[in-house]
Amino acid sequence: MLTTENKNIMIVNERIVTYINSLKTENTQILNEIEQEALEAFVPIIRPEMQTFLKTVLAMKMPERILEVGTAVGFSALLMAEYNPVPCRITTIENYEKRIPVARRNFRRAGREDQITLLEGDAACWLKKLEEPYDLIFMDAAKGQYIHFMEDVIRLLKPGGVLISDNVLQDGQIIESRFAVTRRDRTIHKRMRDYLYRLTHDPALRTSVLPFGDGVTMSVKLQKQEQKEQL
Repeated sequence: MLTTENKNIMIVNERIVTYINSLKTENTQILNEIEQEALEAFVPIIRPEMQTFLKTVLAMKMPERILEVGTAVGFSALLMAEYNPVPCRITTIENYEKRIPVARRNFRRAGREDQITLLEGDAACWLKKLEEPYDLIFMDAAKGQYIHFMEDVIRLLKPGGVLISDNVLQDGQIIESRFAVTRRDRTIHKRMRDYLYRLTHDPALRTSVLPFGDGVTMSVKLQKQEQKEQL
């Protein structure tokens, strides 16, 4: 049985992951510093595989408007600001009070405080208020809330825009029966399964589930004509 104590389970062979990460190019000095500080403070940030993936998506999509749900200490927002090949505006949402001042300090350290807007509070409330269409949305918040954010996230995504959701396979637990998951994890297990099903079956989206890191989805919002053809 998988339990929450099985934190080191990997969905890809560990040797393969180690080799792939050995090919990773270095980040900027400020990102390296923030990453090291986060690791020392046991703050979860995006894994090396996701860092490389995001850089590739940025190079391909060149988004001018980015929305991030889940700031933590600001590492991923700064990575997107540093490696987007075009000027962009980033809006990021964080609800955990202890991490908000750290993120703001990191944005100032990197000289990106005018480029990145940090919204404090419940993402569900902020998402309903936002109106601007976004070229790229990165979901990396409380996993049990993804399903509740979904309607507004799709509304905010520009046709042709990309939605990336991180950590969707839950250390492999997602493939287990709900009865094989500890009782306290069953709600999030069900919600993530529902989220993955809706992402892959929504006529407005074209979605791939990618088995790296702790599982990633990449969804593209279809043009209206393409959506009609999906029905």
